[in-house]
Amino acid sequence: MGMSVKIGAEMSEPNVVPFIDVLLVLLIIFMVITPLTPKGLEALIPQPAPPGQKQTASDQRTVVISINRDQSLMINQEPTDEMQLGGRLEEIFKTRAERVVFVKGDPDLEFQSVARVIDIAKGAGIDKVGLMTAKVEAGE
Repeated sequence: MGMSVKIGAEMSEPNVVPFIDVLLVLLIIFMVITPLTPKGLEALIPQPAPPGQKQTASDQRTVVISINRDQSLMINQEPTDEMQLGGRLEEIFKTRAERVVFVKGDPDLEFQSVARVIDIAKGAGIDKVGLMTAKVEAGE
């Protein structure tokens, strides 16, 4: 009979079950704290009216800040400057519930000029600032 008996010689192996438990807990923690999708700034884009439809009163109440190539500012075709922009926006929106403004910059401008206008608008209490592009303005 081929039976071997080892007396006093025990085999010691590391217990890996606690290590696996710690690994699973760490995996769950990292999955929970890692955001699923990165969150950026929300941008509004004005939607053009369908062809053949007239503008309504709410479309005429849309406020667009235009920044020209020479960095002059206009609010709905009304000339203004950077120093008066915040006060003028506060005056326009003091009776309105919806505080939305769109910024339209010349394509040759650096974004710094546009960012400064967005900052002034946010400082004036505007809730949402949208950006107008040439394609959006053309209705594409």
